[in-house]
Amino acid sequence: MIVGVPKEIKEGEGRVAATPAGVHALVAAGHRVVVERAAGRGSGIGDPEYRKAGAVILETAAQVWGEAEMILKVKEPLPSEYAFLRPDLIVFTYLHLASDLDLTRTMLDAKVIALGYETVEMPDGRLPLLVPMSEVAGRLSTQIAARYLETDYGGRGILLAGAPGVPPADVVILGCGTVGINAAYIAVGMGAQVAIIDVNHQRLQYLDDVMHGRVITIYSTPMNVARAVAFADVVIGTVLVPGARAPIVVTEEMVASMKRGSVIVDVAVDQGGCVETTRLTTHAKPTFKVHGVIHYGVPNMPGAVPRTATFSLTNATLPYVLKLANLGVERALKEDEALRRGLNLWRGEIRHAGVAEAYEGASR
Repeated sequence: MIVGVPKEIKEGEGRVAATPAGVHALVAAGHRVVVERAAGRGSGIGDPEYRKAGAVILETAAQVWGEAEMILKVKEPLPSEYAFLRPDLIVFTYLHLASDLDLTRTMLDAKVIALGYETVEMPDGRLPLLVPMSEVAGRLSTQIAARYLETDYGGRGILLAGAPGVPPADVVILGCGTVGINAAYIAVGMGAQVAIIDVNHQRLQYLDDVMHGRVITIYSTPMNVARAVAFADVVIGTVLVPGARAPIVVTEEMVASMKRGSVIVDVAVDQGGCVETTRLTTHAKPTFKVHGVIHYGVPNMPGAVPRTATFSLTNATLPYVLKLANLGVERALKEDEALRRGLNLWRGEIRHAGVAEAYEGASR
C-alpha cells in the first residue's frame, strides 16, 4: 500500500501523523511511504530523518494526496484539501464529523473511506487512539487555566496553588474520563482545590480511591453543577460521547453566575463543547469573554506541545496503520472490531451511529 503523510495545515498545528519509526515499520513491511516536505518540522522531525527511515519526500500536498492510497493525518481535512478527496481513498485521522456537517457532506460526496481515531473503540469501551491526546489535553488544560488566571491574560490574578495563609484556586472538572483524570492529576500536583463531577459512580469511586481524598468527587446533577461552577475559579469541560456531539452540561445562566475573570477551558469543543457559551477559537486567538468569564476553545490543544503529542499519538496509531496497510481495509475491518467501530464513512454511506444521528438532525 502507498501511505501518504501530508503536512498539517490547521492553524497552530505542529503535529505530524507519522514518526520516522513508524515510517521504518511500514517500509519494512513492504509498503511505500510518501511524506510532504517539512511535514515534521513543527514536531522537530526533519526530512533527512524520514528519508533515512525509508520515506520518499514529495514537494507538495497535492503530490502526496494524489499518490497515496491511504492518507494519515492528525486533524480533519480542511476546505483547501477537499479537492484531494476521491473515491476509495482511505483517510485515517481525527475527524469529529458529528460537529462538522460540511465536512461530512463533502466526504460523503467524494465517496472516501473515512476512519476516525476518536471512534476506534475496544469492546470494553476504551478509546485507544483518543487516550494519548486526551492525556495530553487533560494535563495541558490545567496548565492553560493557570496561565489565564493571571492578570496579564485578563484573569482574576489567582495563583493556582495559593500561598501560605492564602487559599488555592478552586478547580471544577466536568467528567472523569481520561481528560478529566489527567486534568485533576496536574491540578492537584499544582496545589489547587479540585472537584470533579460525573454521572458514573464507578469512575468517581475509582478517582476517590487513587487520589486518596485529594479530590472532591460530586455526582452530576444540574443543581450540583450549577453550585460548583458558581464557586469555581476554573472550569475544565471534558464531557465526551464517542462520535457524537458533546452534551451541554454548563448553561449560559451558569456561566453568568461565575466570578468575573474566572476561566473555562472546554476540551470538548472539537465535539461542539459541553459549555453552552463555548465557541471554536485558535492558537493565534485562543480566548474570548462571555459574562466576564474567559473561555478557551482551541480544538487542537495538543498542537501547542507538538513534539510530545506527535510521539504519544503515533505510538498508539501505528499498530492500526500497519493492520490497514498489511491486510487491506476490508479485511482489517472484518478482523478487528475496534477498527471496525472506528469506521465513520464508507464510499458515500455513514457507518457510525453518532455521526448519522448528528448529520440527520442537522439536515432536518
